[in-house]
Amino acid sequence: MLSKLTMARHGDAAGDAAAPGAGQRCGLIAIVGRPNVGKSTLLNALVGQKVSITSRKAQTTRHRITGICSHGDAQFVFVDTPGFQTRHTVRGTAALNRNLNKTVQATLSDVAVVLFLVEAGRFGPDDAQVLALLPTDRPVLLVANKLDLIHRREDLFPWLQAMQERHPFTQFVPLSAKKEDDTRRLLDIVRPYLPEQAWWYDADALTDRSDRFLASEMVREKLFRLTGDELPYTSTVVIDQYTDEPPQPGNAKSTGMVRIAATIIVEREQHKGMVIGDKGERLKRIGTEARTELERLMGRKVFLEIWVKVRSGWADDDARLRTYGYE
Repeated sequence: MLSKLTMARHGDAAGDAAAPGAGQRCGLIAIVGRPNVGKSTLLNALVGQKVSITSRKAQTTRHRITGICSHGDAQFVFVDTPGFQTRHTVRGTAALNRNLNKTVQATLSDVAVVLFLVEAGRFGPDDAQVLALLPTDRPVLLVANKLDLIHRREDLFPWLQAMQERHPFTQFVPLSAKKEDDTRRLLDIVRPYLPEQAWWYDADALTDRSDRFLASEMVREKLFRLTGDELPYTSTVVIDQYTDEPPQPGNAKSTGMVRIAATIIVEREQHKGMVIGDKGERLKRIGTEARTELERLMGRKVFLEIWVKVRSGWADDDARLRTYGYE
């Protein structure tokens, strides 16, 4: 349930952090890599719950998303970062790209472990530019994703040798993010690198992001998935209203309702038409799919209204980015 996602509670500096739990481990683990390499898919698999949206459109993740997994004596606090922007080919997105890259670099400065995610057997210029950012004073694990697409594992040996020459990786972890056994194995590998200290969050916490934020991300995911490459990079979603209505008193079957008003921000009038679609059918489908998934995650009824507005130049305006929730 999505309501469970907001239960993350960080221990205060004078409390939990000052008195490490006996035998407990806890720490930040950054998941970094080029755009569209599978970082969000891996995070969701590790947490066991959807906390970061996914789509085939590059640069779907635009915020630092924290996913929490408490397993055995360890609490893994994973941070899914935006893919580092190495190509600024889209006009009018300079401020947005700077914001995304600052998020990646800030995350790397305070983590215990780094998972450098690449596609197994592949290493291109975009991967190389991300690799150049990685710290040399803490463990960096080379995580080769999409192993299921490699037909002969021995073909990876020359590639792995070349990768080890590029960076002194602490360990090499081949896996498929879609396989539970692989993600559990990754947890076992990461565990010894976490500092011995008390857990930062409740045992059942899954993320530190609010339901309001996750609702905006869910709408944005459906927007990206249903518009494909038609809709340019310069679009985002803002939640104008989020109201949590409690169950009706005396009605045992009542689960309450969440009322959400959202606005899809686009760059031009023609983009607005792409989102709305013929007779409003595409916008209706975006709303229906987002509402259906939110209801499944929340276990409650959701009333979702979506508007589309044109705000030219928003992705190259630092002040507007902050208004839209970009850190």
